[in-house]
Amino acid sequence: MSESSIKIENVVASTKLAEEFDLTVIESEFEGAEYNKQKFPGLVYRVSDPKAAFLVFTSGKVVCTGTKNVADVHTVVGNLAKKLNSIGIKTIENPQITVQNIVASADLHTILNLNAIAIGLGLENIEYEPEQFPGLVYRIDEPKVVVLIFSSGKLVVAGGKSPEDCERSVEVVRQQLDSMGLL
Repeated sequence: MSESSIKIENVVASTKLAEEFDLTVIESEFEGAEYNKQKFPGLVYRVSDPKAAFLVFTSGKVVCTGTKNVADVHTVVGNLAKKLNSIGIKTIENPQITVQNIVASADLHTILNLNAIAIGLGLENIEYEPEQFPGLVYRIDEPKVVVLIFSSGKLVVAGGKSPEDCERSVEVVRQQLDSMGLL
């Protein structure tokens, strides 16, 4: 299993930090915050340690993107709440954070024949149009994710709700390819 261990590239999570936010106040107090209501209804705020970006909405909802693990999401959301509190904006204590999507990559360390894989996996779960996109798109029901399979042996997993979902989906692909003699 370790040979295909996944690398988390991005975690997207959401939470509700308040009943409402005045985004113009936050923009004026947070250095680097960007809010342009004509372009986008939320405020964009980036932090560097750990690296993440926030979309903050007037509804009090916050989307966090760009972290490389789930623990960092909790860290940066906690830091954001502290910073909001420090400028007099009351936040919800212990907000519920929901992971919406994890994007991960893996490498099977072998060259793959995508035409054979497309036939072997069955057309109902895959999309493969090499003229339009160099990878094979494979939809897995359990865990519910999409795996992009490339002839280089590299995989991209999207839609996982946990790192375990991503690991399991790579294992599903590995076992299916192995059982078809395509690994």
